[in-house]
Amino acid sequence: MRSATALHRLLDLLPVFEGDERVRCRFTLVPGSDFATDALAAVDAAGARCVPWAEALAGRHDLILTASPKGALGGLHGRQVLLPHGAGFNKALAREGSPSLPSGLDPAFLLNDGRPTAALHALAHPDQVEELADRLPGARQHAIVAGDPTLDRLLESLDRREAVRAALGTGGRRLVVLSSTWGPQSLLTRRPELPAGLAARLPYDEYQLALVVHPNEYSRTGSFDLSRRLRPALDAGLLLAAPYEEWAALLVAADVLVTDHGSVALYAAALDLPVVAACDGADELVPDSPMAHLLAAVPRLEGLEGLGRSGRSDRSDPPVPVLPEGPGGTRRFAERAFALAGQCLETLRPELYKLLDLVPPPYPVRPRPLPVPVPERAPRTPDTFAVRASLDGERITVDRLPPWTDLPYHHLAAEYGRAGTRALQSAALLYRRADTPAAPTGWHHEYRTAADWTAEVFAEYPNCRTAAVVLSPTAGLLRRDGGDPVTVHVAPDRSGGRIRRTDPAAALSAVHTWLATHPDGLRTLPAALTARIGTATHHLRMEPATEAEAEQPV
Repeated sequence: MRSATALHRLLDLLPVFEGDERVRCRFTLVPGSDFATDALAAVDAAGARCVPWAEALAGRHDLILTASPKGALGGLHGRQVLLPHGAGFNKALAREGSPSLPSGLDPAFLLNDGRPTAALHALAHPDQVEELADRLPGARQHAIVAGDPTLDRLLESLDRREAVRAALGTGGRRLVVLSSTWGPQSLLTRRPELPAGLAARLPYDEYQLALVVHPNEYSRTGSFDLSRRLRPALDAGLLLAAPYEEWAALLVAADVLVTDHGSVALYAAALDLPVVAACDGADELVPDSPMAHLLAAVPRLEGLEGLGRSGRSDRSDPPVPVLPEGPGGTRRFAERAFALAGQCLETLRPELYKLLDLVPPPYPVRPRPLPVPVPERAPRTPDTFAVRASLDGERITVDRLPPWTDLPYHHLAAEYGRAGTRALQSAALLYRRADTPAAPTGWHHEYRTAADWTAEVFAEYPNCRTAAVVLSPTAGLLRRDGGDPVTVHVAPDRSGGRIRRTDPAAALSAVHTWLATHPDGLRTLPAALTARIGTATHHLRMEPATEAEAEQPV
């Protein structure tokens, strides 16, 4: 292996040997890669064992598996099997090897002293065999079509879509996944403003944003600096996917992909996801490749000007450029990159065991489904929102955006205990979330009730007009300008055969908006409103707070 990318491909393949005590797997790091930093850490994370390169060169190996042809592989002793480490041959780098040729087709990397290095080329599609034979005629007899192990894991995980969305806290929102490869033509290099720009324009309660970054970029930049660069978008709710497995789980859960020319786009197309092109790959994109045909056919996301509401009739803002809704009609492009879908391990198994001179075990081999992300991976709700709102009689539409959006908004809402002092001092709506107090250490313990806190907060924050406490997933307590406490009950949206709940804090923003034009609205209770939050419609009922609600600890 030369990088974490190559290692991840090998990890997807190695279940072909599972259950066989005759096979022992060891990894070695091929020197010379600019992206080796995270490779050894990835081996450790997998619980695998490494041998030093010098030891690997000195020994004899029964089989050598590699997902990159680069490096001094000719010095290793043993039969080599070469796999692509992405979705075929779509990208060429002029600064290495032969100009305009992907490394997997480049004789500069595939030959050692004029002879093919690999005893077997395991390719994903018959067209790739023909491309290889065009550049290296002698390799045809050593090439087979075996499918793609990473695609097979995606296909084996399709029934986990709802579980992944639940773990990420997606709910009824549309999950928009951005994908960036590495290098000068990547999305993050060409359009570094895009993650934060989309977060600033796409309402939080309608869209969830996630970003898939190529492992090479993780290795080059480091997670600390990458997070620093993405901090505005991360604070606005962006999920930065882990570079192994989690990115693929996001594709299973996604509603649309915004991409450059990286392999993720073809994996998304294989799932028939809608794909939107943010970059074209320029001179790195191989002409007439499956990726080139895909990017030429899908919609393009140009500038961010005009992003606002997604074409609803209840607002006059310019519409969001169409983010297509699935199915995306993109699978036909992936069919030029992947064959034998779902059959990679069972196709490769006899070939690998033949090279080992062993008989395969008698039981079947299957791709492993992708793990569902742990709930802790779900991004936290932002602590401050710029709330856009419009009122039509008793119907309110609420859009929550980051406080730094350049769009006009109705009010600022900030969460006490999480937002910084400046946001709290500026917000017209202050809210906090009620927690069950942990058992105190010792006998001394102090807390405030929801009624107490909402009564006291106005003196501390003079700009606050509405103070509220989220009591539960379906209710909140609020005071307006120091008035009596009122409970807001939030009914779920039951349309479309699903039950959809919203963040009660968004419903509190709806009531705050209504009270701005109905200052006496709480004098006659109960009262009712209808709030459109995201794509869901929620009925709100306001009534005097009960003693139990008022006394709830915060």
